[in-house]
Amino acid sequence: MSDQPIIFEEWKTGDGALIAVARLNTPKALNSLSLEMIRLLTPQLKRWVEDPVIQAVWLESEGDKAFCAGGDIVALYRSMTEPQGASEGEAFFTEEYELDYLIHTFPKPLVCWGHGIVMGGGMGIMEGASHRVVTEGSKLAMPEITIGLYPDVAAGWFLNRTPGRTGLFLGLTGARLNGADAIFTGLADRFIRHDLKADVVAELCKRNWQGEDPHAVVGSVLRQYERESADAMPESPVRTHFDEINRVTDADSLEATVNQLKELSGGEGWVAKATRSLAGASPTSLALVWRHLHGCKHDSLKEVLDKELVLSTKCLTKGEFAEGIRALLIDKDQQPRWRYASLAEMDSAWIDDFFS
Repeated sequence: MSDQPIIFEEWKTGDGALIAVARLNTPKALNSLSLEMIRLLTPQLKRWVEDPVIQAVWLESEGDKAFCAGGDIVALYRSMTEPQGASEGEAFFTEEYELDYLIHTFPKPLVCWGHGIVMGGGMGIMEGASHRVVTEGSKLAMPEITIGLYPDVAAGWFLNRTPGRTGLFLGLTGARLNGADAIFTGLADRFIRHDLKADVVAELCKRNWQGEDPHAVVGSVLRQYERESADAMPESPVRTHFDEINRVTDADSLEATVNQLKELSGGEGWVAKATRSLAGASPTSLALVWRHLHGCKHDSLKEVLDKELVLSTKCLTKGEFAEGIRALLIDKDQQPRWRYASLAEMDSAWIDDFFS
């Protein structure tokens, strides 16, 4: 196996066209996105846009555990704690968001095969793809509340476009979604069994592309295999609990909303499990989620990413994000010492400064 963090290939089609392939190739790190990977993928995607022989792009990962479990936050921790590393953290977020915007605005079909864990930065890549595929093994989440961050990578755009208040619920709880949830919430387009992946690829390579609308070609193939996968589609807990999710997120303040969510955490079932993460969440993160999602409901994608760059750059300097990573992945004591113990204790000026 290649030791390159991203493998680039080109698949020949029957009529002489090419399908470009980018494969995330750090499975031991759950294909977490590093600055090196971003700097490989962005220019390659730009070259494929300009190459008239390339009809579509296929984005996948090595291994079955994860498409991409997020950004390389250990490297970000080093950038926050080592004197010479400060600029690397800012470069990471700047270039990551540029990549996300490129994928969202990519003119050719871009298929993302989102099998396994898709979290944080992985969601940023997947959500911009024109054809987002999930499988029976997909696990999607934006769990940043547990590390002192907030849902970024254009989450202010895509979480605000989910039905009802599910986006707010997902941001405040970091709840995990299965493939059916992803379809229901509009965070994925097609559900296809993972064991059909090779068949999907083979069919794409068999199709005639010359003179055809490439988006229609891809859509036709994915639709065919989605029909074959219907029996494998799991139940969607988000669909089942949709009314309850909307009810408990219906409050005029963050504090009231969080209290309503916490009241459910002692029960049984999917919603109770999803809300238990609030017990260890950073109060700062919860405040950032609330203000960010409400503040960019009507913004364009570019405006959202511009706001997130300001916010994420501030997160690099304020200590909460570094403390969250320390507790989870560095010392692994699972005992983060958040700046504020509760929302009630928080100084509003502290949150205001993140957005300035």
